[in-house]
Amino acid sequence: MDFSGKVVAITGGASGIGAALAAGFLGKGAKVAILDLGPERVEETANHLRCSGYCCDVTREPKLTETIREISRNLGSIDIFVSNAGSFESQPDHAASATNEVWAQNWSLHVMAHVYAARALLPEMIARRSGYFVNITSAAGLLNQIGDAAYSATKHAAVSFAESLAITHRSDGIGVSVVCPQYVATPLIGLNASDAVTHESLLTAEQVAGDILDGVADGRFLILPHPQVAEYARSRAENHEKWIKGMVRLRSRMEGEMDTSDIKDFYKLL
Repeated sequence: MDFSGKVVAITGGASGIGAALAAGFLGKGAKVAILDLGPERVEETANHLRCSGYCCDVTREPKLTETIREISRNLGSIDIFVSNAGSFESQPDHAASATNEVWAQNWSLHVMAHVYAARALLPEMIARRSGYFVNITSAAGLLNQIGDAAYSATKHAAVSFAESLAITHRSDGIGVSVVCPQYVATPLIGLNASDAVTHESLLTAEQVAGDILDGVADGRFLILPHPQVAEYARSRAENHEKWIKGMVRLRSRMEGEMDTSDIKDFYKLL
């Protein structure tokens, strides 16, 4: 795919992977709109990148639909929609200990925001027989995130929805990529690019954005910035019982050697 002149909308675009991806698309000649919470943060990033910025809570379907319409009026029909917004909050105790509000927020942000975007865009994309969805999920959507059941469950659902989009609409000329990175040095987990220098398993937002751009250009469905995730997923599928036992051992090791609420310490155990 040639990105020159394409209209690209990116949720969670004011920082982290979203901002890095916006810069990458702009560098390839695309017209970019970022969507995020917080008008000051959106304005600051949009001004820095010299792109369009929209303050939008993507968990509110009417607001997201109206923002998509506004982008289309201002920049043209959206060619590529990137669902990148996400949240991360470790569970306080046992696997069901997160509050209903936390579970609902994870579901709204990691699943329904993807559904709302597709619902708003698919009719026009189907009619013109072109369009592309990039749904950024997580390796947790193929594996599991120790210490955050709500995150893991909803990321699995996000991967499944991306599969449904691809299966149902490839014949309509619509492309889909699902991105499943492991750990990325972003504000979401309280890390920055300097942290990535000290651990080879931790990627920068710019590295992940580069992998996404390459994957979308190739029309690849599954984009794995950490290639080792493919082997982990294969091991899980081939012997689920063995994989569960391994994850139990890793969790025990984590609890014995660190405070599981501090994700920075997790990298010492990888």
